[in-house]
Amino acid sequence: MTSDRILRVASKLFAEKGYSNVSIRDVCKETGTTAPVIYYYYGSKKGLYDAVARSKLSMAGFIGQLAKASEAKNPVSGLESFIEVYLSSFPEHTFDPGLYLTDSASLDRDSAKAISGELEKVLSLLSGLVGRCVEAGEFRNADIDLASECLLGMMNRVIFQHLHFAKASDRDVYGKFVTDFFIRAMKQ
Repeated sequence: MTSDRILRVASKLFAEKGYSNVSIRDVCKETGTTAPVIYYYYGSKKGLYDAVARSKLSMAGFIGQLAKASEAKNPVSGLESFIEVYLSSFPEHTFDPGLYLTDSASLDRDSAKAISGELEKVLSLLSGLVGRCVEAGEFRNADIDLASECLLGMMNRVIFQHLHFAKASDRDVYGKFVTDFFIRAMKQ
């Protein structure tokens, strides 16, 4: 289907060059179509970009999966599930940072604000879960926010190294290590 091909090509171009460095003409050249076809399906370059972004990682869906994983009766089990979901929710080429770039080196203001707000929701979920572990006596009394940020930092390193820098790694092995490391560090 023409619209699917346009989305695939536009996704690749936006990820490689950034939004500002891709023209409708570039997409037409790569897809073998014409500008009126792209305008018919997407209305504008911004409409095309929005469609590409929607076809990628849905933060609302991701946060919903994390919330569901966190609901385990045993908070440590919930934490283990949270980490597993977090690390397994980024398949190859799902979240392309290039999609959010207005030029080759920076996020545009609206995208940065949106991403930051969504990431705060993830941190809030994680802090609530770590807090439940402390309240249940599973973890020692510690600064819940700092502990949560440390865990999130460890998980993000695994994701970013694997996805953004194409570092070959076994996410399952890293996931088990991060989980075990954090739980041991927080135990009474």
